[in-house]
Amino acid sequence: MTIQQKVDPITLQVIRGAIETIAEEMAHVLFRMSFSSIIRESEDLGAGLFDVDFNTLCESESTPMHIGSIPGYLKGIKDSIDDGEWFDGDVVVHNHPYFGSSHTPDLAIVIPIYHEGQLVGYSANTAHHIDIGAATPGLIIDVPDVFAEGMLFAGTKLYRKGERNDTMWNYIRRNSRAARQLVDDIEAQIASARLGVKRFKELLDRYGKDLVFSACNQLMDYSETMLRQRISAIPDGEYRAEGWLDDDGRNRDQPLAVKVCVRVIGDRVEVDLTGSAPQTATAYNVPFEGSTKVAAFAAFRKLLLDTATSETRVPSNQGSFRPISVIAPLGTIFNPKAPAAAEARFTQCNYMIDLILKAMAPVLPDEIIAGSSASISFASYAGIRPDGDYWVFLEVNEGAYGGRPRSDGPDAIDNLMANTRNNPLEDLAMHIPMICERYELRDDVAPGAGRFRGGIGVVKAQRILTDGIITHESERHTNVPWGVFGGKPGALGKCEIYNALSGATPRPMYSKFHGLAVKKDDVMAYYSPCGGGYGSPLERAPEKVLDDVLDGFCTPQAAFEIYGVVLDLVAETVDLAATENRRAQMEAQH
Repeated sequence: MTIQQKVDPITLQVIRGAIETIAEEMAHVLFRMSFSSIIRESEDLGAGLFDVDFNTLCESESTPMHIGSIPGYLKGIKDSIDDGEWFDGDVVVHNHPYFGSSHTPDLAIVIPIYHEGQLVGYSANTAHHIDIGAATPGLIIDVPDVFAEGMLFAGTKLYRKGERNDTMWNYIRRNSRAARQLVDDIEAQIASARLGVKRFKELLDRYGKDLVFSACNQLMDYSETMLRQRISAIPDGEYRAEGWLDDDGRNRDQPLAVKVCVRVIGDRVEVDLTGSAPQTATAYNVPFEGSTKVAAFAAFRKLLLDTATSETRVPSNQGSFRPISVIAPLGTIFNPKAPAAAEARFTQCNYMIDLILKAMAPVLPDEIIAGSSASISFASYAGIRPDGDYWVFLEVNEGAYGGRPRSDGPDAIDNLMANTRNNPLEDLAMHIPMICERYELRDDVAPGAGRFRGGIGVVKAQRILTDGIITHESERHTNVPWGVFGGKPGALGKCEIYNALSGATPRPMYSKFHGLAVKKDDVMAYYSPCGGGYGSPLERAPEKVLDDVLDGFCTPQAAFEIYGVVLDLVAETVDLAATENRRAQMEAQH
Protein backbone atom coordinates (compact mmCIF):
# COMPACT_ATOMS: atom_id res chain seq x y z
CA MET A 1 0.00 0.00 0.00
CA THR A 2 1.64 3.21 -1.20
CA ILE A 3 0.02 5.65 1.25
CA GLN A 4 2.77 7.95 2.49
CA GLN A 5 2.63 11.02 4.68
CA LYS A 6 5.24 12.18 7.15
CA VAL A 7 4.47 10.87 10.63
CA ASP A 8 5.97 12.62 13.65
CA PRO A 9 8.39 10.54 15.75
CA ILE A 10 6.13 10.19 18.79
CA THR A 11 3.11 9.01 16.81
CA LEU A 12 5.39 6.73 14.80
CA GLN A 13 6.59 4.99 17.96
CA VAL A 14 3.07 4.74 19.34
CA ILE A 15 1.88 2.96 16.20
CA ARG A 16 4.98 0.81 16.14
CA GLY A 17 4.32 -0.27 19.70
CA ALA A 18 0.67 -0.94 18.89
CA ILE A 19 1.29 -3.23 15.91
CA GLU A 20 4.12 -5.09 17.63
CA THR A 21 1.83 -5.67 20.61
CA ILE A 22 -0.86 -6.99 18.26
CA ALA A 23 1.57 -9.55 16.82
CA GLU A 24 2.68 -10.67 20.27
CA GLU A 25 -0.92 -10.94 21.47
CA MET A 26 -1.79 -13.03 18.42
CA ALA A 27 1.07 -15.43 19.16
CA HIS A 28 0.16 -15.57 22.84
CA VAL A 29 -3.45 -16.48 22.08
CA LEU A 30 -2.31 -19.14 19.61
CA PHE A 31 0.01 -21.04 21.92
CA ARG A 32 -2.24 -20.61 24.96
CA MET A 33 -5.26 -22.04 23.14
CA SER A 34 -3.52 -24.90 21.32
CA PHE A 35 -3.68 -28.51 22.41
CA SER A 36 -0.63 -30.15 20.81
CA SER A 37 2.62 -29.64 22.71
CA ILE A 38 4.60 -28.63 19.60
CA ILE A 39 2.52 -25.41 19.52
CA ARG A 40 1.46 -25.08 23.16
CA GLU A 41 4.86 -25.74 24.76
CA SER A 42 7.48 -25.51 22.01
CA GLU A 43 5.78 -22.44 20.46
CA ASP A 44 6.57 -23.64 16.94
CA LEU A 45 4.57 -20.79 15.38
CA GLY A 46 4.57 -17.27 13.97
CA ALA A 47 1.99 -14.48 13.74
CA GLY A 48 1.77 -11.03 12.23
CA LEU A 49 0.03 -8.41 10.12
CA PHE A 50 0.56 -7.83 6.39
CA ASP A 51 -0.49 -5.20 3.86
CA VAL A 52 -2.20 -5.87 0.53
CA ASP A 53 1.19 -6.09 -1.19
CA PHE A 54 2.11 -8.92 1.23
CA ASN A 55 4.67 -6.86 3.13
CA THR A 56 5.29 -7.90 6.73
CA LEU A 57 4.18 -4.99 8.93
CA CYS A 58 5.02 -6.69 12.22
CA GLU A 59 5.87 -10.15 13.49
CA SER A 60 5.78 -12.01 16.77
CA GLU A 61 9.04 -12.92 18.45
CA SER A 62 8.50 -16.60 17.77
CA THR A 63 10.28 -18.96 15.40
CA PRO A 64 12.02 -16.97 12.60
CA MET A 65 11.33 -19.71 10.08
CA HIS A 66 7.59 -19.18 10.50
CA ILE A 67 6.99 -15.47 10.34
CA GLY A 68 9.43 -14.72 7.55
CA SER A 69 7.67 -17.27 5.36
CA ILE A 70 4.16 -15.79 5.45
CA PRO A 71 4.68 -13.35 2.53
CA GLY A 72 5.44 -16.44 0.43
CA TYR A 73 2.23 -18.05 1.62
CA LEU A 74 0.27 -14.93 0.68
CA LYS A 75 1.72 -14.91 -2.83
CA GLY A 76 0.80 -18.58 -3.20
CA ILE A 77 -2.73 -17.93 -1.98
CA LYS A 78 -3.11 -15.18 -4.57
CA ASP A 79 -2.48 -17.77 -7.28
CA SER A 80 -4.71 -20.50 -5.80
CA ILE A 81 -7.51 -19.03 -3.68
CA ASP A 82 -10.99 -20.54 -3.85
CA ASP A 83 -13.41 -18.34 -5.84
CA GLY A 84 -10.39 -16.51 -7.24
CA GLU A 85 -10.87 -13.63 -4.78
CA TRP A 86 -11.20 -12.62 -1.14
CA PHE A 87 -14.44 -11.76 0.63
CA ASP A 88 -14.98 -10.21 4.03
CA GLY A 89 -15.38 -13.07 6.51
CA ASP A 90 -13.17 -15.53 4.58
CA VAL A 91 -10.73 -17.77 6.44
CA VAL A 92 -8.09 -19.52 4.32
CA VAL A 93 -5.86 -22.48 5.20
CA HIS A 94 -2.72 -22.95 3.11
CA ASN A 95 0.32 -25.24 3.22
CA HIS A 96 1.35 -26.13 -0.35
CA PRO A 97 5.17 -26.01 -0.70
CA TYR A 98 4.92 -25.22 -4.41
CA PHE A 99 2.60 -22.31 -3.65
CA GLY A 100 4.94 -20.52 -1.24
CA SER A 101 4.66 -22.41 2.04
CA SER A 102 7.60 -23.32 4.27
CA HIS A 103 6.65 -27.02 4.32
CA THR A 104 3.44 -29.00 4.56
CA PRO A 105 3.03 -29.42 8.36
CA ASP A 106 3.16 -25.62 8.79
CA LEU A 107 -0.45 -24.67 8.15
CA ALA A 108 -1.11 -20.97 7.66
CA ILE A 109 -4.41 -19.37 8.59
CA VAL A 110 -5.05 -16.08 6.78
CA ILE A 111 -7.97 -13.70 7.30
CA PRO A 112 -8.43 -10.57 5.16
CA ILE A 113 -8.78 -7.22 6.94
CA TYR A 114 -11.49 -4.96 5.56
CA HIS A 115 -11.83 -1.35 6.69
CA GLU A 116 -14.73 0.78 5.51
CA GLY A 117 -15.48 -1.81 2.83
CA GLN A 118 -11.91 -1.89 1.43
CA LEU A 119 -9.38 -4.72 1.68
CA VAL A 120 -6.40 -3.19 3.49
CA GLY A 121 -4.35 -6.16 4.63
CA TYR A 122 -4.19 -9.59 6.20
CA SER A 123 -3.94 -11.10 9.65
CA ALA A 124 -2.07 -14.40 9.47
CA ASN A 125 -0.23 -17.02 11.44
CA THR A 126 1.46 -20.35 10.89
CA ALA A 127 1.95 -23.29 13.23
CA HIS A 128 3.47 -26.75 12.98
CA HIS A 129 0.85 -29.49 13.32
CA ILE A 130 1.53 -32.95 14.66
CA ASP A 131 -0.12 -34.96 11.89
CA ILE A 132 -1.72 -34.03 8.58
CA GLY A 133 -2.16 -37.57 7.29
CA ALA A 134 1.27 -38.16 5.76
CA ALA A 135 2.83 -41.53 4.93
CA THR A 136 4.11 -41.92 8.50
CA PRO A 137 2.90 -40.27 11.71
CA GLY A 138 4.14 -36.79 12.50
CA LEU A 139 7.22 -36.53 10.27
CA ILE A 140 8.33 -37.95 6.95
CA ILE A 141 11.68 -38.31 5.19
CA ASP A 142 11.85 -41.25 2.80
CA VAL A 143 8.86 -40.64 0.53
CA PRO A 144 8.72 -40.28 -3.27
CA ASP A 145 6.86 -37.00 -3.76
CA VAL A 146 4.92 -34.14 -2.21
CA PHE A 147 1.66 -36.08 -2.43
CA ALA A 148 2.93 -38.47 0.25
CA GLU A 149 3.30 -35.57 2.68
CA GLY A 150 -0.37 -35.53 3.67
CA MET A 151 -3.19 -33.09 3.05
CA LEU A 152 -2.30 -30.27 0.66
CA PHE A 153 -4.20 -26.99 0.94
CA ALA A 154 -3.80 -24.19 -1.57
CA GLY A 155 -5.93 -21.12 -0.91
CA THR A 156 -8.60 -23.34 0.66
CA LYS A 157 -11.45 -21.50 2.39
CA LEU A 158 -12.52 -22.90 5.76
CA TYR A 159 -15.00 -20.01 5.98
CA ARG A 160 -16.52 -18.20 2.99
CA LYS A 161 -18.12 -14.83 3.70
CA GLY A 162 -18.34 -15.90 7.33
CA GLU A 163 -20.04 -19.23 6.56
CA ARG A 164 -18.27 -22.35 7.82
CA ASN A 165 -17.29 -24.91 5.16
CA ASP A 166 -18.28 -28.08 7.02
CA THR A 167 -17.27 -30.33 4.14
CA MET A 168 -13.67 -29.18 4.40
CA TRP A 169 -13.64 -29.45 8.19
CA ASN A 170 -14.93 -33.03 7.95
CA TYR A 171 -12.26 -33.81 5.36
CA ILE A 172 -9.54 -32.56 7.71
CA ARG A 173 -10.97 -34.45 10.65
CA ARG A 174 -11.09 -37.74 8.74
CA ASN A 175 -7.56 -37.58 7.34
CA SER A 176 -5.36 -37.16 10.41
CA ARG A 177 -4.14 -39.64 13.00
CA ALA A 178 -4.51 -36.88 15.60
CA ALA A 179 -7.73 -35.33 14.33
CA ARG A 180 -8.92 -33.79 17.58
CA GLN A 181 -5.65 -31.96 18.18
CA LEU A 182 -5.36 -30.90 14.54
CA VAL A 183 -8.86 -29.42 14.41
CA ASP A 184 -8.57 -27.74 17.81
CA ASP A 185 -5.19 -26.25 16.91
CA ILE A 186 -6.57 -24.87 13.64
CA GLU A 187 -9.40 -23.31 15.66
CA ALA A 188 -6.76 -21.70 17.89
CA GLN A 189 -5.07 -20.28 14.80
CA ILE A 190 -8.37 -18.85 13.60
CA ALA A 191 -8.99 -17.22 16.99
CA SER A 192 -5.49 -15.71 16.86
CA ALA A 193 -5.97 -14.34 13.35
CA ARG A 194 -9.41 -12.96 14.17
CA LEU A 195 -7.92 -11.16 17.14
CA GLY A 196 -5.35 -9.60 14.80
CA VAL A 197 -8.13 -8.38 12.53
CA LYS A 198 -10.02 -6.91 15.47
CA ARG A 199 -7.02 -5.13 16.97
CA PHE A 200 -5.79 -3.72 13.65
CA LYS A 201 -9.23 -2.40 12.76
CA GLU A 202 -9.37 -0.71 16.16
CA LEU A 203 -6.03 0.93 15.37
CA LEU A 204 -7.29 2.09 11.97
CA ASP A 205 -10.45 3.51 13.56
CA ARG A 206 -8.41 5.42 16.12
CA TYR A 207 -5.71 6.93 13.90
CA GLY A 208 -7.10 6.61 10.38
CA LYS A 209 -5.95 4.38 7.56
CA ASP A 210 -3.65 6.95 5.96
CA LEU A 211 -1.73 7.69 9.14
CA VAL A 212 -1.37 4.02 10.18
CA PHE A 213 -0.11 2.85 6.80
CA SER A 214 2.16 5.86 6.44
CA ALA A 215 3.70 4.91 9.77
CA CYS A 216 4.04 1.28 8.69
CA ASN A 217 5.75 2.35 5.46
CA GLN A 218 8.13 4.62 7.39
CA LEU A 219 8.98 1.77 9.76
CA MET A 220 9.70 -0.57 6.87
CA ASP A 221 11.87 2.07 5.21
CA TYR A 222 13.70 2.62 8.50
CA SER A 223 14.47 -1.11 8.91
CA GLU A 224 15.67 -1.26 5.32
CA THR A 225 17.89 1.81 5.80
CA MET A 226 19.44 0.42 8.98
CA LEU A 227 20.25 -2.91 7.35
CA ARG A 228 21.66 -1.24 4.24
CA GLN A 229 23.89 0.91 6.44
CA ARG A 230 25.28 -2.16 8.14
CA ILE A 231 25.82 -3.93 4.82
CA SER A 232 27.55 -0.92 3.25
CA ALA A 233 30.16 -1.03 6.04
CA ILE A 234 31.27 -4.47 4.83
CA PRO A 235 33.89 -4.45 2.04
CA ASP A 236 32.44 -5.39 -1.32
CA GLY A 237 33.42 -8.85 -2.45
CA GLU A 238 32.56 -12.52 -2.58
CA TYR A 239 32.77 -14.54 0.63
CA ARG A 240 32.53 -18.31 0.38
CA ALA A 241 32.11 -21.34 2.60
CA GLU A 242 31.11 -24.90 1.90
CA GLY A 243 30.42 -28.17 3.63
CA TRP A 244 28.09 -31.13 3.46
CA LEU A 245 25.00 -32.77 4.92
CA ASP A 246 25.22 -36.40 6.06
CA ASP A 247 22.77 -37.97 3.58
CA ASP A 248 19.21 -37.69 2.26
CA GLY A 249 17.66 -40.28 4.57
CA ARG A 250 17.78 -43.08 1.98
CA ASN A 251 21.09 -43.09 0.12
CA ARG A 252 23.49 -43.67 2.98
CA ASP A 253 27.12 -42.54 2.95
CA GLN A 254 26.37 -40.15 0.09
CA PRO A 255 26.90 -36.66 1.53
CA LEU A 256 25.10 -33.69 0.03
CA ALA A 257 27.23 -30.66 -0.85
CA VAL A 258 26.21 -27.22 0.42
CA LYS A 259 28.01 -24.23 -1.10
CA VAL A 260 27.41 -20.64 -0.07
CA CYS A 261 28.71 -17.52 -1.78
CA VAL A 262 27.81 -14.22 -0.15
CA ARG A 263 28.23 -11.27 -2.51
CA VAL A 264 28.33 -7.87 -0.88
CA ILE A 265 27.47 -5.24 -3.49
CA GLY A 266 27.30 -1.77 -2.02
CA ASP A 267 24.37 -1.75 0.37
CA ARG A 268 22.86 -5.08 -0.65
CA VAL A 269 23.69 -8.76 -0.28
CA GLU A 270 23.26 -11.68 -2.64
CA VAL A 271 23.31 -15.23 -1.25
CA ASP A 272 24.19 -17.69 -4.02
CA LEU A 273 23.75 -21.41 -3.36
CA THR A 274 24.94 -22.52 -6.80
CA GLY A 275 26.96 -25.72 -6.54
CA SER A 276 24.85 -27.22 -3.76
CA ALA A 277 23.58 -30.76 -4.22
CA PRO A 278 20.90 -31.66 -6.78
CA GLN A 279 17.44 -32.19 -5.32
CA THR A 280 17.06 -35.51 -3.55
CA ALA A 281 14.72 -38.43 -4.16
CA THR A 282 13.39 -38.08 -0.60
CA ALA A 283 11.68 -35.28 1.33
CA TYR A 284 15.08 -33.80 2.18
CA ASN A 285 14.57 -30.75 -0.06
CA VAL A 286 13.88 -27.12 0.79
CA PRO A 287 10.98 -25.07 -0.62
CA PHE A 288 12.58 -22.00 -2.14
CA GLU A 289 10.04 -19.25 -1.39
CA GLY A 290 8.92 -20.38 2.03
CA SER A 291 12.18 -21.69 3.51
CA THR A 292 15.40 -21.06 1.52
CA LYS A 293 14.84 -17.32 1.16
CA VAL A 294 13.64 -17.02 4.75
CA ALA A 295 16.82 -18.66 6.06
CA ALA A 296 18.92 -16.04 4.25
CA PHE A 297 16.77 -13.23 5.66
CA ALA A 298 17.14 -14.62 9.18
CA ALA A 299 20.91 -15.01 8.81
CA PHE A 300 21.54 -11.34 8.07
CA ARG A 301 19.01 -10.02 10.52
CA LYS A 302 20.70 -11.94 13.34
CA LEU A 303 24.17 -11.09 12.03
CA LEU A 304 23.70 -7.34 11.53
CA LEU A 305 20.57 -6.30 13.45
CA ASP A 306 20.68 -8.44 16.57
CA THR A 307 18.89 -6.64 19.40
CA ALA A 308 21.56 -7.59 21.94
CA THR A 309 24.42 -6.06 19.97
CA SER A 310 22.76 -3.19 18.08
CA GLU A 311 22.66 0.31 19.51
CA THR A 312 19.01 0.69 18.49
CA ARG A 313 16.26 -1.89 18.21
CA VAL A 314 15.22 -2.20 14.58
CA PRO A 315 11.63 -3.29 13.88
CA SER A 316 11.10 -6.75 12.43
CA ASN A 317 9.29 -6.08 9.18
CA GLN A 318 9.59 -6.34 5.41
CA GLY A 319 12.28 -3.68 5.28
CA SER A 320 14.81 -6.08 6.75
CA PHE A 321 14.21 -8.48 3.83
CA ARG A 322 14.58 -6.02 0.96
CA PRO A 323 18.41 -5.70 0.76
CA ILE A 324 18.83 -9.49 0.50
CA SER A 325 18.39 -11.60 -2.62
CA VAL A 326 18.84 -15.35 -2.94
CA ILE A 327 19.97 -17.52 -5.86
CA ALA A 328 19.38 -21.28 -5.87
CA PRO A 329 19.26 -23.03 -9.26
CA LEU A 330 16.03 -24.87 -9.99
CA GLY A 331 16.41 -28.60 -9.45
CA THR A 332 18.81 -28.32 -6.52
CA ILE A 333 18.26 -29.15 -2.87
CA PHE A 334 17.42 -25.51 -2.06
CA ASN A 335 15.02 -25.05 -5.00
CA PRO A 336 13.43 -28.39 -5.96
CA LYS A 337 11.16 -28.99 -8.92
CA ALA A 338 7.61 -30.10 -8.26
CA PRO A 339 6.46 -32.65 -7.28
CA ALA A 340 9.57 -33.45 -5.22
CA ALA A 341 8.87 -33.98 -1.54
CA ALA A 342 10.18 -31.21 0.73
CA GLU A 343 8.89 -31.79 4.25
CA ALA A 344 12.22 -32.53 6.00
CA ARG A 345 13.75 -29.17 5.19
CA PHE A 346 14.98 -27.60 8.41
CA THR A 347 18.49 -28.92 9.02
CA GLN A 348 19.58 -27.73 5.58
CA CYS A 349 18.45 -24.18 6.41
CA ASN A 350 20.24 -24.11 9.74
CA TYR A 351 23.43 -25.42 8.15
CA MET A 352 23.18 -22.82 5.38
CA ILE A 353 23.07 -20.08 8.03
CA ASP A 354 26.10 -21.59 9.78
CA LEU A 355 27.99 -21.44 6.47
CA ILE A 356 26.95 -17.82 5.91
CA LEU A 357 28.46 -16.96 9.29
CA LYS A 358 31.62 -18.88 8.43
CA ALA A 359 31.89 -17.09 5.07
CA MET A 360 31.59 -13.69 6.73
CA ALA A 361 34.12 -14.40 9.48
CA PRO A 362 37.07 -12.64 7.78
CA VAL A 363 35.22 -9.31 7.55
CA LEU A 364 32.90 -9.54 10.59
CA PRO A 365 35.09 -11.10 13.29
CA ASP A 366 33.25 -9.31 16.10
CA GLU A 367 29.79 -10.38 14.89
CA ILE A 368 30.12 -14.00 13.85
CA ILE A 369 30.30 -17.09 16.05
CA ALA A 370 32.05 -20.43 15.69
CA GLY A 371 30.25 -23.43 14.23
CA SER A 372 27.03 -24.32 16.04
CA SER A 373 25.21 -27.63 16.11
CA ALA A 374 23.39 -25.96 13.18
CA SER A 375 20.97 -28.79 12.90
CA ILE A 376 17.71 -29.65 14.53
CA SER A 377 16.76 -32.92 16.14
CA PHE A 378 13.13 -33.31 15.22
CA ALA A 379 11.62 -36.59 16.34
CA SER A 380 8.17 -38.08 15.89
CA TYR A 381 7.06 -40.77 18.29
CA ALA A 382 3.76 -42.51 17.63
CA GLY A 383 1.78 -45.58 18.50
CA ILE A 384 -1.72 -46.93 18.95
CA ARG A 385 -3.50 -46.92 22.30
CA PRO A 386 -5.48 -49.93 23.54
CA ASP A 387 -8.70 -48.24 22.39
CA GLY A 388 -7.39 -48.10 18.82
CA ASP A 389 -6.62 -44.37 18.72
CA TYR A 390 -3.26 -43.05 17.63
CA TRP A 391 -1.00 -41.08 19.90
CA VAL A 392 1.56 -38.81 18.21
CA PHE A 393 4.24 -36.68 19.85
CA LEU A 394 6.66 -34.27 18.14
CA GLU A 395 9.79 -33.22 19.96
CA VAL A 396 12.49 -30.69 19.13
CA ASN A 397 15.72 -31.45 20.96
CA GLU A 398 18.19 -28.71 21.82
CA GLY A 399 21.60 -28.17 20.27
CA ALA A 400 24.42 -25.76 21.14
CA TYR A 401 25.88 -22.51 19.81
CA GLY A 402 29.49 -21.97 18.89
CA GLY A 403 31.78 -19.80 20.95
CA ARG A 404 31.14 -16.06 20.58
CA PRO A 405 33.35 -12.95 20.42
CA ARG A 406 32.71 -12.09 24.06
CA SER A 407 31.32 -15.22 25.73
CA ASP A 408 31.04 -18.98 25.60
CA GLY A 409 28.48 -20.59 23.33
CA PRO A 410 25.19 -21.24 25.16
CA ASP A 411 24.62 -24.85 26.16
CA ALA A 412 21.66 -27.08 25.24
CA ILE A 413 19.57 -24.57 23.34
CA ASP A 414 17.93 -24.35 19.94
CA ASN A 415 20.17 -22.32 17.70
CA LEU A 416 20.35 -20.09 14.64
CA MET A 417 16.72 -20.02 13.49
CA ALA A 418 14.70 -22.56 15.47
CA ASN A 419 13.93 -20.69 18.72
CA THR A 420 11.55 -23.40 19.93
CA ARG A 421 11.16 -24.28 23.60
CA ASN A 422 11.61 -27.68 25.19
CA ASN A 423 8.63 -29.78 26.22
CA PRO A 424 8.22 -30.14 30.01
CA LEU A 425 8.71 -33.77 30.99
CA GLU A 426 5.77 -33.58 33.39
CA ASP A 427 3.49 -32.61 30.50
CA LEU A 428 4.84 -35.47 28.43
CA ALA A 429 4.14 -38.07 31.12
CA MET A 430 0.59 -36.81 31.63
CA HIS A 431 -0.47 -37.01 27.99
CA ILE A 432 1.73 -39.51 26.14
CA PRO A 433 2.76 -43.13 26.89
CA MET A 434 6.42 -42.19 27.12
CA ILE A 435 8.94 -41.58 29.86
CA CYS A 436 12.21 -39.69 29.78
CA GLU A 437 15.13 -41.86 30.87
CA ARG A 438 17.82 -39.18 30.66
CA TYR A 439 17.93 -35.44 30.00
CA GLU A 440 21.16 -33.57 30.69
CA LEU A 441 24.26 -32.00 29.16
CA ARG A 442 26.56 -34.33 27.28
CA ASP A 443 29.42 -35.74 29.31
CA ASP A 444 30.86 -38.15 26.75
CA VAL A 445 32.63 -35.46 24.69
CA ALA A 446 33.99 -31.95 25.19
CA PRO A 447 32.85 -28.78 23.41
CA GLY A 448 35.27 -26.95 21.14
CA ALA A 449 38.07 -25.33 23.12
CA GLY A 450 38.82 -21.65 22.64
CA ARG A 451 39.15 -18.29 24.29
CA PHE A 452 35.42 -18.77 24.47
CA ARG A 453 34.47 -22.42 24.30
CA GLY A 454 31.61 -23.88 22.31
CA GLY A 455 28.29 -24.70 23.84
CA ILE A 456 27.63 -28.15 25.27
CA GLY A 457 25.03 -30.29 23.55
CA VAL A 458 22.16 -32.12 25.16
CA VAL A 459 21.54 -35.82 25.58
CA LYS A 460 17.92 -36.91 25.81
CA ALA A 461 16.72 -40.50 26.01
CA GLN A 462 13.00 -41.11 25.49
CA ARG A 463 11.40 -44.47 26.25
CA ILE A 464 8.10 -45.39 24.66
CA LEU A 465 5.62 -47.52 26.59
CA THR A 466 3.80 -49.08 23.61
CA ASP A 467 4.92 -50.58 20.35
CA GLY A 468 5.32 -47.70 17.95
CA ILE A 469 7.00 -45.81 15.12
CA ILE A 470 9.86 -43.30 15.30
CA THR A 471 10.95 -40.90 12.58
CA HIS A 472 13.93 -38.67 13.28
CA GLU A 473 15.72 -35.95 11.33
CA SER A 474 19.01 -34.42 12.47
CA GLU A 475 22.46 -33.66 11.06
CA ARG A 476 26.16 -33.44 11.78
CA HIS A 477 26.98 -37.05 12.48
CA THR A 478 29.89 -36.70 10.03
CA ASN A 479 30.55 -32.96 9.89
CA VAL A 480 31.91 -31.49 13.11
CA PRO A 481 31.13 -27.85 14.02
CA TRP A 482 34.21 -25.80 13.25
CA GLY A 483 36.27 -23.53 15.45
CA VAL A 484 37.25 -20.02 14.32
CA PHE A 485 40.26 -17.77 14.86
CA GLY A 486 42.27 -20.57 16.47
CA GLY A 487 39.36 -22.22 18.26
CA LYS A 488 39.07 -26.01 18.23
CA PRO A 489 36.27 -28.00 16.55
CA GLY A 490 33.29 -29.07 18.59
CA ALA A 491 31.87 -32.60 18.69
CA LEU A 492 29.68 -34.66 16.37
CA GLY A 493 26.13 -35.63 17.17
CA LYS A 494 24.93 -39.21 17.44
CA CYS A 495 21.75 -41.21 17.97
CA GLU A 496 21.17 -44.67 19.43
CA ILE A 497 18.26 -47.08 19.87
CA TYR A 498 18.19 -49.66 22.66
CA ASN A 499 15.73 -51.53 24.83
CA ALA A 500 15.56 -50.39 28.43
CA LEU A 501 15.01 -53.94 29.75
CA SER A 502 17.08 -56.22 27.53
CA GLY A 503 20.56 -54.96 28.35
CA ALA A 504 21.58 -55.33 24.69
CA THR A 505 24.19 -53.06 23.16
CA PRO A 506 22.68 -49.81 21.81
CA ARG A 507 22.25 -49.72 18.04
CA PRO A 508 23.89 -46.67 16.37
CA MET A 509 21.50 -44.84 14.03
CA TYR A 510 22.00 -42.56 11.05
CA SER A 511 21.28 -38.89 11.61
CA LYS A 512 17.89 -39.35 9.97
CA PHE A 513 15.64 -42.37 9.67
CA HIS A 514 12.04 -42.85 8.63
CA GLY A 515 9.17 -44.92 10.02
CA LEU A 516 11.28 -47.15 12.27
CA ALA A 517 9.13 -49.80 13.98
CA VAL A 518 10.04 -50.08 17.66
CA LYS A 519 8.84 -52.21 20.57
CA LYS A 520 7.52 -51.35 24.00
CA ASP A 521 10.34 -50.08 26.27
CA ASP A 522 12.60 -49.19 23.35
CA VAL A 523 14.56 -45.97 23.89
CA MET A 524 15.87 -43.39 21.45
CA ALA A 525 18.88 -41.54 22.86
CA TYR A 526 19.91 -38.40 20.99
CA TYR A 527 23.25 -36.62 21.57
CA SER A 528 23.36 -33.20 19.93
CA PRO A 529 26.58 -31.76 18.47
CA CYS A 530 28.69 -29.43 20.62
CA GLY A 531 29.75 -26.03 19.31
CA GLY A 532 33.20 -25.02 18.12
CA GLY A 533 35.53 -22.69 20.01
CA TYR A 534 36.19 -19.00 19.29
CA GLY A 535 39.80 -17.82 19.56
CA SER A 536 42.90 -19.59 20.82
CA PRO A 537 42.44 -21.82 23.91
CA LEU A 538 45.66 -20.32 25.25
CA GLU A 539 43.82 -16.99 25.61
CA ARG A 540 41.06 -18.40 27.81
CA ALA A 541 40.97 -17.04 31.34
CA PRO A 542 42.54 -19.73 33.57
CA GLU A 543 39.77 -19.29 36.12
CA LYS A 544 37.19 -20.24 33.47
CA VAL A 545 39.15 -23.39 32.68
CA LEU A 546 39.19 -24.26 36.39
CA ASP A 547 35.42 -23.73 36.57
CA ASP A 548 34.87 -26.06 33.62
CA VAL A 549 37.07 -28.74 35.19
CA LEU A 550 35.24 -28.51 38.49
CA ASP A 551 31.90 -28.66 36.66
CA GLY A 552 32.98 -31.72 34.69
CA PHE A 553 32.96 -29.97 31.30
CA CYS A 554 36.73 -30.28 30.83
CA THR A 555 39.22 -32.90 32.02
CA PRO A 556 42.36 -31.91 33.96
CA GLN A 557 44.38 -33.44 31.12
CA ALA A 558 42.64 -31.24 28.52
CA ALA A 559 43.13 -28.22 30.77
CA PHE A 560 46.88 -28.86 30.71
CA GLU A 561 47.33 -30.10 27.12
CA ILE A 562 44.86 -27.85 25.24
CA TYR A 563 44.45 -24.78 27.45
CA GLY A 564 47.92 -24.80 29.00
CA VAL A 565 46.46 -24.36 32.47
CA VAL A 566 48.14 -25.94 35.50
CA LEU A 567 45.68 -26.74 38.28
CA ASP A 568 45.92 -27.70 41.91
CA LEU A 569 42.81 -29.86 42.16
CA VAL A 570 43.19 -30.46 45.88
CA ALA A 571 43.09 -26.74 46.60
CA GLU A 572 40.85 -26.12 43.57
CA THR A 573 43.08 -23.28 42.40
CA VAL A 574 45.14 -22.27 39.36
CA ASP A 575 48.93 -22.15 39.55
CA LEU A 576 49.25 -18.88 37.65
CA ALA A 577 53.04 -18.89 37.38
CA ALA A 578 53.18 -22.46 36.10
CA THR A 579 50.33 -21.70 33.71
CA GLU A 580 52.17 -18.70 32.28
CA ASN A 581 55.28 -20.84 31.70
CA ARG A 582 53.26 -23.69 30.18
CA ARG A 583 51.46 -21.39 27.75
CA ALA A 584 54.73 -19.72 26.73
CA GLN A 585 56.17 -23.15 25.91
CA MET A 586 53.10 -24.12 23.88
CA GLU A 587 53.16 -20.87 21.91
CA ALA A 588 56.87 -21.33 21.19
CA GLN A 589 56.18 -24.83 19.81
CA HIS A 590 53.70 -23.36 17.32
